[in-house]
Amino acid sequence: MADLQAYLTPEITVVAIALLVAFSIGGVLYALFQPRLNGELNREKRIHEISARHEIHADRLKARDADRRRKNVQDQLKEFEERQRSRQKKESLDLELRIKQAGLSWSKRMFWLVSLLIGLAAAFAGFLVKPSPWVVGAFGFVGFLGLPRWFVAWRRKKRFNAFLDELPNAVDVIVRGAKAGLPVNECIQIVAAEAREPVASEFRRIVETQTMGVSLAEAVARMPKRVPVAEANFFAIVIAIQQQAGGSLSEALGNLSKVLRGRKTLQGKIKAMSSEAKASAGIIGSLPFIVIALLSLTSPDYIGILFEDPTGNLILAGGLCWMTMGILVMRKMINFDH
Repeated sequence: MADLQAYLTPEITVVAIALLVAFSIGGVLYALFQPRLNGELNREKRIHEISARHEIHADRLKARDADRRRKNVQDQLKEFEERQRSRQKKESLDLELRIKQAGLSWSKRMFWLVSLLIGLAAAFAGFLVKPSPWVVGAFGFVGFLGLPRWFVAWRRKKRFNAFLDELPNAVDVIVRGAKAGLPVNECIQIVAAEAREPVASEFRRIVETQTMGVSLAEAVARMPKRVPVAEANFFAIVIAIQQQAGGSLSEALGNLSKVLRGRKTLQGKIKAMSSEAKASAGIIGSLPFIVIALLSLTSPDYIGILFEDPTGNLILAGGLCWMTMGILVMRKMINFDH
């Protein structure tokens, strides 16, 4: 006890009393302010939880709206594609429609008249080659049904290619006009006046259809009927969706322009990759006819048996059938869908 009193000097006693007073005051302050501090912490935690719930709810609403909008767009695309597919099936055999799609002003009667004249000219050419009913009939059949339809198909394909070359430029004009604040109708009128054919004539028909009271979406939806290509369908779908669901037309058409140019680039790559195969197929397909023509000039008696003897006619018919099958197989192999 005496040793403890010896260590308890006045300075140590003062320090001990000060520490006890400080701990006492701290305990009292903690007892007084601890509920308030806990309340503020709980309030901040509660506010944070509520705000997080609101953000989650807002994100869910945005995702739900996006899903609803995406489903609406998908339904519209499906409906539009089914309508276009059914329409194309009904009109696939319409000769008059194909003549219009080729950009020709012929009527169906005019087409058959031209076909008859070409058939008679081809039959006369066959009679000059050899006065045989089979030869004359074959030349007349090719001239009556083959050459005119081939010409219409060639003009139709050429017009479609020209349309595909100019359509991305027309879409870019509409995009720039929409970004500048011009209405879509005025942008289409600019394209109808400034674009190259056949895009200018097709957009002129859209403008003329609108002047008759038809809506823009319906007027554009008629364009794939006149130009049945996938790119025209894309353009009609974008316009229809924008008119019904809203949104940024310039952004949608800008993306469409990129898609159209990408498809054109892909077509060029496919054409370059398949050019060698097409050349080989052309050489193989024409080689038998070239050999027959050369033998007819150099050794007519040797090759004439095939045309004069009935057995030779059967051999020629079988060879033509096999050649036709081979040409069709090669054509299927070198034509790529994209």
